[in-house]
Amino acid sequence: MKSRATKALGIAIPLAALSGLAGLSPANAVAADDIVSAEAKSTTGSALAFWTPDKLRAAKSADGALDLSQRGGKINGNAPDGPPGSVPPIGQEGAKSPKVKQVNLPNTVGRVFFTDGDGEWKFCSATSIQGKYRNVVATSGHCVYDTKHDRFHDNWVFIPSYWDGNNRWEGKTPYGIYEAKTFNAHDDFVVKEDYDFDYAFVNVYNGYKIDWKKTTGGGWEPVKKYIGRLGDNVGGMGFTWNRSPKANVFSFGYPAGKHDDGDRPYSGRTMKWCYGKTAPMPAAPKYRIQEHIGFKCSFTAGASGGPFVYNYKNTSRTGYVYGVNSVAWDTDGNDRFDHISSPYFNTDTYKVYKAAANRWSGNPPKP
Repeated sequence: MKSRATKALGIAIPLAALSGLAGLSPANAVAADDIVSAEAKSTTGSALAFWTPDKLRAAKSADGALDLSQRGGKINGNAPDGPPGSVPPIGQEGAKSPKVKQVNLPNTVGRVFFTDGDGEWKFCSATSIQGKYRNVVATSGHCVYDTKHDRFHDNWVFIPSYWDGNNRWEGKTPYGIYEAKTFNAHDDFVVKEDYDFDYAFVNVYNGYKIDWKKTTGGGWEPVKKYIGRLGDNVGGMGFTWNRSPKANVFSFGYPAGKHDDGDRPYSGRTMKWCYGKTAPMPAAPKYRIQEHIGFKCSFTAGASGGPFVYNYKNTSRTGYVYGVNSVAWDTDGNDRFDHISSPYFNTDTYKVYKAAANRWSGNPPKP
C-alpha cells in the first residue's frame, strides 16, 4: 500500500440509504489537511457567459495523462485501507430496477469544458454524483488542475448528456449548463502530481438551460432559463470505495484523441462506453502510479474523467462510481491504446468526496 506524504500534492453489499452521508460535517466545514479545496474562477466573471457554441465546438480533448505505453512492470496489490462503504445514487435509495438487455446511456454523464494555463479551450468527461445538496460532479484530477502551470483550470462548466451528433451546434442544452464553484482534490495530486490520486469532486452552482441564437452580426445571443440543481435535473451516480480491485464495470466518456499510430476512431461529439472486469495495473513511474485498476478498453483522450460504474442499472441509468478514467495504456506496444485505468478508490478518495458532498453552492454569478 502506498504511503501518503503529509501536505503533498490520476461488490455487492447491502446498501443503507445515504449511509455514506450520515456522518457529514456542517456545510462548508474546513477540509482535512490532505484535501485541497479551491474556489473556481472565470476570466469573464461568469463561466456561463464565457462559453459560446463556437468555443464549445473548438475545444480540444485534454490529453493530460491519457497517454502511456506499458508492456510489463510490477503489479502491486490494491488493498483496502479501511472498511468498504457505499452511497446510493440519487433517487435509488433502496430502490430496485429490473434488468434490460440494451445499454441505456446515463444522463448523469457529460462533458466538462475549461481553459487551461495556456489559455486553450479544452474538454474532459465527468458525471453527476450523489451529494447532500445535489451539486457534485466527479471527474479526474487533471480535468480540474493544470500540473504544467500548477493552477486550477478557469471557466469550468459541466454539460450533462452532451450531444452533438450532427456535427453542428443546434443551440440546445436539454439538461442545462453548470458552472463550477469549488474544486476538491487530493494534495498528493496537486503538489506531487501523483496519479494514484487523479480524481476530483467539483461543487457546481445551480444551472441554466441556454439556447443560443445567431445574431445578424454573426455572433450568438443566449436565451437563458434557470433550472435549479444538477441532481434534481439528471440525478446522480452513487459512490463506493475500498472494494475489491476486481469488479465488472462500465466506463463512460467522450473520447476524441488519436491513438499513437495516428488513427482517430472517436469524435468526442457523442458518449461512448466500454465494459469489462477490472484488475490491478502495472506500476508506472511516469505518473507515480502504484495502485491503478484497469480493464480492456480503447478509449483515447477526451474520455478522461468519465466514470467507472459498478452495478449499473439500465432502467435507472445509474450505478456506483468505482473509479474515473485517468490513463490510457498501450500494453502490447502496437501504438494503440487497449486499456483504461483509474486510481483505486480508498479512504483517501472518500475523504475528498465527503468534503464535496457536504458543500453548498447555490446560484451562479449572473451570466
